[in-house]
Amino acid sequence: MVEHAQEALFRPVRAGNAFEETVERLMQSIRLGVVAPGERLPSERELATRLGVSRVTVREAIRSLQENHYVESRRGRYGGTFVNEVLPKSAPAKDFGDVHDVLTLRRVLETGAAETAAGRSLGPAERRGLRARLEEASTSTLAEYRRKDSRLHLAIAEATGSAALTAAVAESRMRANELLDHIPLLEPNLAHSNAQHERIIASILDGDPVAARQAMAEHLDGTASLLRGFLV
Repeated sequence: MVEHAQEALFRPVRAGNAFEETVERLMQSIRLGVVAPGERLPSERELATRLGVSRVTVREAIRSLQENHYVESRRGRYGGTFVNEVLPKSAPAKDFGDVHDVLTLRRVLETGAAETAAGRSLGPAERRGLRARLEEASTSTLAEYRRKDSRLHLAIAEATGSAALTAAVAESRMRANELLDHIPLLEPNLAHSNAQHERIIASILDGDPVAARQAMAEHLDGTASLLRGFLV
């Protein structure tokens, strides 16, 4: 049964968010008890092969879980990466409401916002504003990241010219932030998110609605993978 469960979880991930989906699969294996406390995860080489990612990606994902006290690495003949006997406590699932509902609404609103903003003829002030919010998010400290990231996403909604859509994105983002506050900030994910932000803003400023929508969808999918991994 465990072997079948591992086969189901450790299957190839999608290329766009390899780190985030790797973290999601590892967290699912831990939270579902497929790899129980005290047990060893498959080797880096085996995980990389099963998930279809590089060993560097696997190593970064494991390091992120280690830094947040889900696993520990042991050296020696019988070493490897082991699930901690005592895992971090998480809030009851009922405290998060319907995570799928929050993520679905966010995806619909924000991909549409990026597409719509890219389809408009933006004025100089709007273009400067998007670049400024992008720079702020890219250079923010960990403590400020959620706030600066939220401001960038709201700026994209504002660039649609629709006050109603901006209000809807703001409300959706507040619900998403309530979930995000319950998961750790992972530096590899932040670096990846910043690169994705660059592509989103570039697509909007280039007037490419299709590319803007696709870039935003990929970005949101990465965040959704982490939320599912830690909370669902």
